[in-house]
Amino acid sequence: MPPLKNHPHPSPAEAGYTLPAEWEKHEATWLSWPHNPRDWPGKFCLIPWAYGEMARKISAAENIRLLVRQQQDEAAARHVFKQVGVDLRKVRFVTHPTNRGWMRDTGPLFIQKAKRGKTKAETAIVHCHFNAWAKYADWRKDTHIPETGARILRQKLFHAQCSVPTAGTPSRPVVQNFVMEGGGIEVNGRGTLLSTEECYLHPRIQVRNPGLGKPEIEAALKNNLGVKNIFWLGKGLKGDDTHGHIDDLCRFVNEKTLVLVREKNPKDANYRPLEENWERLQDLRLENGQRPGVVALPMPEPLYFSGQRLPASYANFYICNAAVLVPTFNDPNDRVALGILGELFRDRPVAGIHAVDLVWGLGSLHCLTQQQPA
Repeated sequence: MPPLKNHPHPSPAEAGYTLPAEWEKHEATWLSWPHNPRDWPGKFCLIPWAYGEMARKISAAENIRLLVRQQQDEAAARHVFKQVGVDLRKVRFVTHPTNRGWMRDTGPLFIQKAKRGKTKAETAIVHCHFNAWAKYADWRKDTHIPETGARILRQKLFHAQCSVPTAGTPSRPVVQNFVMEGGGIEVNGRGTLLSTEECYLHPRIQVRNPGLGKPEIEAALKNNLGVKNIFWLGKGLKGDDTHGHIDDLCRFVNEKTLVLVREKNPKDANYRPLEENWERLQDLRLENGQRPGVVALPMPEPLYFSGQRLPASYANFYICNAAVLVPTFNDPNDRVALGILGELFRDRPVAGIHAVDLVWGLGSLHCLTQQQPA
C-alpha cells in the first residue's frame, strides 16, 4: 500500500492499525445527549426517553461515555437514566460543545493495532473531519469531538488525510484532510470495507472530498482505516439525508456473512435500487477471495411524518456487548427482522428498540452510537 505522498507522518495503515468489527468486545459506547429540537421537530420531548432505553440495554455489559454540553444536560441525563434504571456508575460524562447528536458520524473512530505476545492491543483514534454530510452548516463543534476523545483517553490521534491530484502536475498531489462518516462505511474487521457510490463517489451531490475520484478515495480509505478490500454498492434508501449511508442498507453480522435490506413491493421507490444492490453483491469477494453469505432483511412499510419519507430500516441495528439493538417501527415485519437477526447472532440476544420517533431525525440506533473497542 503506497504511503500518502508529501505527508511527513506514517498513515494508520503504515503504523499497523486496522478498523475492528463492531461485534468485537467494547470498552464503552459513546453517545451524545440530545439538545437540538430541529433534529426532531414536534417530537423532541420523546427523544431523551429513547436514549434512556438504549443506555439501559448498553450499560448492562459496558460503560457509556456521554457527551454533554453543560451541567444542565448532565442533570437531564441523570434524571432520565435514573428513571429507566440505568446504573449511573457505568456512565462517564464528557463535557464538550456539540451541534447535534449523531455519534456514528461525529464521534471518535477507533482503530486498533493487534497485540503481539504479551503486549495489549493498542487503540488509536482517526479524526475524519466531519462536515455535516456536506449538506448542513452546523458542524464546527461536532468536528472536534475526536480530538476531545483522544485527549481524555490519552490515545494517539491520526488526522485522516488524502492525496488530491493537481492540474498540470498529477505526480505532485496536494495532501488535505479526508472527510468521511462512520455511517458511510461497513467493515468485517478482517480487511473488507463496503460503502455506496451514492455517498462518496457522486460527482455533484453532497461531495465530501472535491477533486477526488474513486482511486483516490479508495487509497484514502485503505491508508486511514487499514482495510485492504473495498466493494461499492449503488444507492441508499429514500429519505436518507446523508445521501446513501450504508448503515441503513447492508451490514456484516460476522466476518463472512452480511444482511441486505430488500423491498418486496415493486411500486416502492426503494425496490429497484435495492434489487440492483442485491445483484451487485453477487460479485462481492472477501479479503480472502471467498464469497460471503448474504441474508435478506425485510423493509418495514413506508414511514412518513409531516409528509416526509423517513429512512426506516432494520439494518440500522447496533451491536453492543450485551445485545444487538434493533430499531422497530410498529410494523408486522418487526418480528420477522428480529427473528432473522436472532438466528444470525447466537452469542448475544437480539432486542427491539422502538424507533418511530427516533427516525424522524432521519437516523436511529446505529447513527446515534459509536463503539470504543476493549
